[in-house]
Amino acid sequence: MATKSYNHTMARQASYKSPASTPINQWVRDALEHSGMSQSAMARELFARKIISADDRSIVNKMAHGRDISTNEALAIADITGFPILPESHPVVQVPLLSTVSAGALLRDDLSDEALSTISVAELSTGDWIALRVTGDSMDRISPPESIIVINRNDKRLVTNACYVIADHEGNATYKRFRADPMRFEPVSTNPVHEPIFPDHEPVIIGRVKKTMLDM
Repeated sequence: MATKSYNHTMARQASYKSPASTPINQWVRDALEHSGMSQSAMARELFARKIISADDRSIVNKMAHGRDISTNEALAIADITGFPILPESHPVVQVPLLSTVSAGALLRDDLSDEALSTISVAELSTGDWIALRVTGDSMDRISPPESIIVINRNDKRLVTNACYVIADHEGNATYKRFRADPMRFEPVSTNPVHEPIFPDHEPVIIGRVKKTMLDM
């Protein structure tokens, strides 16, 4: 009986297969190797950032060998290790989240006085990046109130249907979609009270909006 029980246990173990490793699991292993971090050190970092609920090396081991990985986990690992999420992707960029709505302030080279914090953003091309928190509902079909928009101050070329932060008539920054013929900057809103801006000449352009980030 003992032999039969032993053989039965071995048969069950032989039939078990761990989850298949995917490219993202390989990426975790590559990120650890790139940084020289141990799985324990990575677990401590992720726990400190509240990305995982326990300081547990086994969680990182599972991330490296078959476990699904959330976007927040991948972004945090990329930020911690400095290893891009995909080999062909751009590295995670630390973007200043600014408090100001003054167009003049947003055009300054030194924005340290306006920075509330920095946020980690992946998949950004080379540029001069800033972030703003959206107030109001004039663009709520694209960027709801309290979402964060990421703006490239180096990209000021007007492209139809692209979105920009510009200076309004009072010198404040406003976020709108560009349309040509005639030139106008339109709201994209569920609220019909908002109207397009028809400038007499090309306004001061802060930069092009490339991403909206929203916590659910």
